[in-house]
Amino acid sequence: MTSTASTPILFECEYQGERYAGFAQPVPGEPLTLHRVTEGQVRDAVIATSGPGELVAALTGGAEWITVPAGDPQLRFLPPLLPTSTNNALLSGFMRTHKSKFDTEPAEGEEFIAPNWFFKGFGSWLRMPGEPLTVPASAVALIEEPEVALVYVNDADGTPHYAGYTFGNDLCDIGLHRRNPGWNPYCKLCDTSMAPWLFLGEPPRSVTGRVTIERDGVAAWEGNFDCGEDSLYFKVKDMTDHLFGYPAVRRPGLVNYVLLGADEASFHDGFRIADGDRITIDVKSHGVVLANTVSFG
Repeated sequence: MTSTASTPILFECEYQGERYAGFAQPVPGEPLTLHRVTEGQVRDAVIATSGPGELVAALTGGAEWITVPAGDPQLRFLPPLLPTSTNNALLSGFMRTHKSKFDTEPAEGEEFIAPNWFFKGFGSWLRMPGEPLTVPASAVALIEEPEVALVYVNDADGTPHYAGYTFGNDLCDIGLHRRNPGWNPYCKLCDTSMAPWLFLGEPPRSVTGRVTIERDGVAAWEGNFDCGEDSLYFKVKDMTDHLFGYPAVRRPGLVNYVLLGADEASFHDGFRIADGDRITIDVKSHGVVLANTVSFG
C-alpha cells in the first residue's frame, strides 16, 4: 500500500465563476495554486489516463493557472468529480461491514455473501465540511458514521474507472432503522458530508481518527474510529465487483460515490445527537477534518 504522505491528492473548486483543479490540501495561511479546468475535464482525464502521474500531467500541461490568497471567501470547494451540470452521480454504500459487528473473524476461502447495500442520494445532496447537515425533524436517533468513500466514473461503454478515495460522514437515523429494518431507505435520507480531497491511490488499509460532538460549544461526546480495509469483514474488491455487476450503476458517464461502512459510534455508547450539535470527524491518519452542524427539519 502506498503511504499517505506519498499519495497524490486532487481537488476541484469554483473561483469567481470558473472551475479549477488543485493538487494538494491547502496549508493554513498559504496561497493556493489552481489550474483552470472545464466541466467534466477531470472526469474525462480519469478515464483517459493510467495512474496519478498521467492524470496530474493531463490536467496541468498547458493549463491556465492562478494563485488564490489563503481564505479567499470566493473560493468554494466541490465534491470530487461532481458533475454539477447534469447531477449524473449517485451516493450509495454498504451496511454492517466492520469486523467489530461480527462474532467471528472471516475464514480464508469463505464464500462471499454480499453485505446489504443502500442508496443514499444524488451527488448534489452531498455537503462540504462547514455546511449544515439537514435531517428530518422527526428523526428518532441519529448516528455519525465516518467512512471511506470510493469514487468511480463510468466511461462511454459503462465500464467503471476507479479514481481514488476520500472520506465522508454518512449521517443517518439508526433509531428509525432499529424500529423497523425495512425503513432503512428512510433512515438514510439525511445529508452526507464529504471531503473535497481525492486521494489518488488504492483504497486505504488503515484509517484511524477521532469524532468529537460539541453541544453549545462544549465537547459532549468523543470517541475513536477505524474505517480502513483491515477493519472490514469483507474485502473491498469483492464488495465493489458485486455492486458493479448491476447495469443500473454502470450507466455511461455516471459518477459513483461508494461508502464502505462505519465502525461503532456515539449511538452505541448511549449518546444521542441533538439539533444544533456540531460533529467533527478528524481523520488523523490522513490529515482530513470534516466538521458540520446538524439541523433538524
